[in-house]
Parts: sequence; C-alpha cells; structure tokens
Amino acid sequence: MGSISKPESSKRNTKPPGIRFIECTKKSNISFKSHQAIVLIVTFLAYASYHASRKTTSIIKSALDPQTPDASLQSAPFLQRSNALSWVLGSGWAPFNGTNGTGLLGDLDLAFLIVYAIGMFFSGHIGDRMNLRIFLTIGMVGTGLFTSLFGVGYWANIHFFSYYLITQMLAGLFQSTGWPSVVAVVGNWFGKSKRGLIMGVWNAHTSVGNIAGSLIAAYFLKYGWGWSMVVPGLMIAFVGVLVFMFLPVDPESVGVNSDEDELGSSEKGITEHLLSSKPDNEKGSPVGFLEAWKIPGVAPFAFCLFFAKLVAYTFLYWLPFYISHTPINGEYLSSEAAGNLSTLFDVGGVVGGILAGHISDRLGARAITAASFMYCAIPALYLYRSYGHMSMPVNIILMLVTGMFVNGPYALITTAVSADLGTHRSLRGNSKALATVTAIIDGTGSIGAAIGPVLTGYISTRSWSAVFTMLMGAAFVAGLFLTKLVVAEVTAKCQESRGGSSGGAARSDAVEQV
Repeated sequence: MGSISKPESSKRNTKPPGIRFIECTKKSNISFKSHQAIVLIVTFLAYASYHASRKTTSIIKSALDPQTPDASLQSAPFLQRSNALSWVLGSGWAPFNGTNGTGLLGDLDLAFLIVYAIGMFFSGHIGDRMNLRIFLTIGMVGTGLFTSLFGVGYWANIHFFSYYLITQMLAGLFQSTGWPSVVAVVGNWFGKSKRGLIMGVWNAHTSVGNIAGSLIAAYFLKYGWGWSMVVPGLMIAFVGVLVFMFLPVDPESVGVNSDEDELGSSEKGITEHLLSSKPDNEKGSPVGFLEAWKIPGVAPFAFCLFFAKLVAYTFLYWLPFYISHTPINGEYLSSEAAGNLSTLFDVGGVVGGILAGHISDRLGARAITAASFMYCAIPALYLYRSYGHMSMPVNIILMLVTGMFVNGPYALITTAVSADLGTHRSLRGNSKALATVTAIIDGTGSIGAAIGPVLTGYISTRSWSAVFTMLMGAAFVAGLFLTKLVVAEVTAKCQESRGGSSGGAARSDAVEQV
C-alpha cells in the first residue's frame, strides 16, 4: 500500500467520495498502483464519453440533409439513383434539408469547434488552478445537458437554426474542459518510461469513443434522430458522476506516496514522474499563457496539430455523410450502415496511435515519427478517394490505412508530446504547466479542427475530390511545421551512431527540444 504522507485527518476530506467508501469497506488504504489503475480506467471512460457525444452529429447529418449525392463518382447509369438515395435516407429535417443544408451543417461544426478551441485555452488556465475532479464533472454534466437539448429539438419540432447553433456552441464550451484535465491527471500519476506507448494505448479512448458514439447513434437513428443525441448525452453525464465519485487528481490529494517498495527502490525510469513530487507549496505558481508558448517545441507541434486535426476532424464530422452519399459498387448505404462502416476509420486510428507511440519510444524521436505519419497520410487519402468506391473490401482496407496514418500523429502529439513539453526542463520543476501546455497545443489544433469541417461543408457541394485535395495539402503542411525538429533529431541520431558521450549528449539535447 502507499504510505500516508500526511495525517489521515488532514487528507481524508480531499479524497473522492468513492475512494473513501472503498477504503472504509476494506478498512485499509488503497495502494498507489490501485490508484493508478483507477485513474487510467476513469480518465479513459471520461474522454471516451466526450468523443462519443461529439461524434453523434456526424451520424445524424445524413438524416437531417439527405439531398446531396456525390455525383462526381456516378457514371451515367447511376445518375438515376438519386430517388433511391432519398428512399434510403429519408426526407430530412428543416432547415437542413434545403439547398444550403450541407452548408448549415458545416456552420454547426464551425460554431462548436471555434467555441471548443477558444474554451480550451481558458480551460487549461483554469484547470491548473482548481480541483480537476470538480472541473471535469462540471464539464461532462454540461456537455450531456446541451447534447441532449440538441436532440430535444426532434420531439419539440424545432426548426430554428439558431436553436441548434446555440446548443452546439454551449456543448463545445463544456467539451473544452476534457482534454487538458485528463492529460494533467494522468501526468500526475505516471512516469516517463515508455510514455509514448503507454499514452498511445490510453489514447485509444478517442477512437473507442468515436466508435461507441457512432454505433449508439446509428442504432437509435431508426427511432428518430433525437434519440441519437439524447442517449450519448445522458451517458456522458452519468460518467461525469463517476468522475466525481472516484477520480483521484494526484497522489498528494489522496495522501499516498509513490516512493514505496511497490515502485521499487530505483528513482529512475518508472519512478520518474511527469510532474515534480514536491509538496504543493513548493511547486511554484502556475505558468502563464505566454510563458508556456515560449517552451521549446510548443509552437511547432501546436501548428502541426492545427493541420493534423483539420484532417482528422473532417473525417470525424463528415465521413458517415460522405459514405452515405457516395455509392460503393453502385449501391448507396443507409445512414445506419454508413455510421457503422465509418467506425473502421477509428479502428485504424487505434492502431495508428499505438504504433506511433511505440515507434517514437523506440527511436526517441517524436518529430520524425509524427512527420512521417503525416506524409504517409497523403497517398492514403488519395487512394481512399480514388478507389474506395470500387467495392466494399477495398473501401474497408483503405479506410483502415487512412485512419492509421491520419490519427497516429494526432494521438502522439496530443498525449506523449504534450506531456513531454508540459514538463520541459526550462520549467525548472514547476508542476503547474501541464494543463496549460496541453491546452495550447490542443487548442491551436482545435482551431484547425473547426476550419476543416466548415470548409468541407461548402466545398463538398461542388466536389468531394476538392475536399480530399484540401486534406492532402493540410497533411503536407503539418509535416513541414516539424521540419526543424526533424532535422535536429536526425542530426542527433547521426552523432549518436558515431558512438561516444557526444552522441548521447546530442540526442538528449534534441529530445529536450521536442
């Protein structure tokens, strides 16, 4: 068991109620490793539920606007299938079923993601200054409320665009509380050893949430699109209650000490924590927003993520719509079938996130790994657009490959890279920077995530091929932003291959830059 670093009476009131209940039932304190397991499980469920509730709007799009088939891939015999498309997808929902319906859906995405991106910067700042368990609970319950209110428009027969716009904006604001908070909490509990692999596996919550949200929303779509919003909304609110009950924010808050035998006597590797183990009064004041931007590597990775998330979120919000409006081997899929098929993109994303984390650990080169994945995404996007409509097996294979290369660097940057930079040596041990740095990187990326879907909403009405050209260009620019860091890592690798202490020192310096 972990030891009590302060008298029990002074620590018990800071423990989550669920932890106190478990300890009262066991009549003993929970060990440090048990706390780590609880943190991994609760934060995994928390952010999976964030993404599940975020994914729902992409599933209901084809139910709201069924009128825009992908004519650019239809040969003459298939042009007669527009009536079949309406029969499969339904008549739509005003005001989204008009000629500008696709553009309005893009505006909803833009509103959600712009508020989300702006809120991210404030959330990181606030998260470093208050109890993250309470902060997450508020964010998750608020997200559930406004996601559900969007779906209530179905039963209330609401056809005012402003209603859906406002609910999406408020949902985006509460969604912004999630990522900086869960990364900061995990950073408080886990060490640097194999960080890329561990966080790559843990980051599967993003794809798991997307898959769960797609399957749930697609299943309930046959009962009315409102259910596809309300059910995931209620789910994230419920998980928010679990967060309040069980999430320990850091070892100090629950009175455990990580320096026990269960972690071994070594102070290297696993026992080296992302954040300083100093007492709270020695951790220093929270790092300012501008100061965090000056940390070496933050700006290049932030701007890289801007374009990487532009690509990833275009797929997040538009892939089911694209599938349902694009004939595969001459056949259109229903909204439910398209939503289910789109989950394979996230399956590829899980593999990509784990693979990118593992490769970056083995190479000791985050920038090389991220840039390589982004460049590989370019031919993958081209092949999916050009040949994905030929047959279902071809579509599935190309979707898996595309998801792997698109989501791999996105997962790596938002997890291991953010943790690396949030504990950079320039901070001199200040532990109150992780949420702020994470918010800067992911917040900048979220601005790109807002731009991609809204551009897609307008460009797709003219040509989906143009949309994919935009995505390939964004992937290329994302890789370019890491050029300087890639060169630094390659130089360090060359020096290291010559052997000797100078090579090791060069590698260390390059890692610190990243």
